[in-house]
Amino acid sequence: MRMQWTFSWAWFFGGIAVVIVGLLIIKFHRAVADNLASGVQSYDKVKLFGIGAIVLGFIFMSNLHSLLLYFIFHILMPNQFP
Repeated sequence: MRMQWTFSWAWFFGGIAVVIVGLLIIKFHRAVADNLASGVQSYDKVKLFGIGAIVLGFIFMSNLHSLLLYFIFHILMPNQFP
């Protein structure tokens, strides 16, 4: 039995929300870094987290996260996940 990809509207809208949060982090990276991180030293790190959130949002939107997790667990524990 193999896992198959299925589309989900809930994950699609959840992914859109994560992408929007990532875009807001990139747009306001200076304010976020000043208030939540160590200021000027972390401007680029905050932008990188924003880009990571956008990529993660696109993975959620396409519902590939469950498929990727299945493959990772299948590699780690092949007897538990046929």
